[in-house]
Amino acid sequence: MPNVLDIRRRIRSVRSTQQITKAMKMVSAAKLRRSQERVFNARPYANKMLAVLNSLVARSEIKTHPLLEEREEGQIQLVVITADKGLCGAFNTNIIKAAQAFLDERPQQRVSLNCVGRKGRDFFRRRSAPIAREYINIFNRLNFMDARQIAGTLMEEFASGEVDAIYLLYNAFKSVMQQRIVLERLLPLPKLEAESGETLIDYIYEQPPAEIYTKLIPHHVEIQVYRALLESSAAEHGARMTAMDAATENAIEMIDHLTMTMNRARQAGITKEIIEIVSGAAALE
Repeated sequence: MPNVLDIRRRIRSVRSTQQITKAMKMVSAAKLRRSQERVFNARPYANKMLAVLNSLVARSEIKTHPLLEEREEGQIQLVVITADKGLCGAFNTNIIKAAQAFLDERPQQRVSLNCVGRKGRDFFRRRSAPIAREYINIFNRLNFMDARQIAGTLMEEFASGEVDAIYLLYNAFKSVMQQRIVLERLLPLPKLEAESGETLIDYIYEQPPAEIYTKLIPHHVEIQVYRALLESSAAEHGARMTAMDAATENAIEMIDHLTMTMNRARQAGITKEIIEIVSGAAALE
């Protein structure tokens, strides 16, 4: 059995760790509330814009916009959104596994990565994966200009023919306890499929359709990238809050166990000393 002094040192160490994990949980909880509000505000607009553009693309007779061009997926770019920091459970691991599975499923295609977040960048850099671009430390002060920069580069590469398809891979915020991995095609814009027996009739436009597409489609891409970043940020804070809460509870249990072990060691020492005193007194009689 370890001595009392060693156990006391261990208890002080675990208590210090408990204070850190508790503080990190409180910080993540505060950040999560703000991130939740931003996600819930962005979702309706992004989803409705996607539905409207899908309907327009499916109905319109104009298919010449460069961001609508369907090509054989020979060169693919995958935007992998992870966190810049760890201590958030399986948040980063799940995304990295999904990205690795995406690469393994397409051995005949050339897939390059756009890594948003330090954890994904570091993982794939160590494995010499084809990283086209990296964006680090944007979640500290996430704003729409970050999404616009990322989306602008993606649209330029797709319009120029450097890549044939672009996919987003990120953790969507479901609840504080749950995140959902989402893989969706960003470009070319997915088209609305008509239901059986339904005829898709084109709309009457007040402006030329080409002019509407030129303004709406780039904005749509920026909004979808921004929504994915917001979803990932909220999911990260939820995962870190859950992980730190579990770590704090484990620290409490460990302190209780160590305290009981220390009391037993102290009691054993006292009992041993009493036995030695009684035995010495008996030997003197």
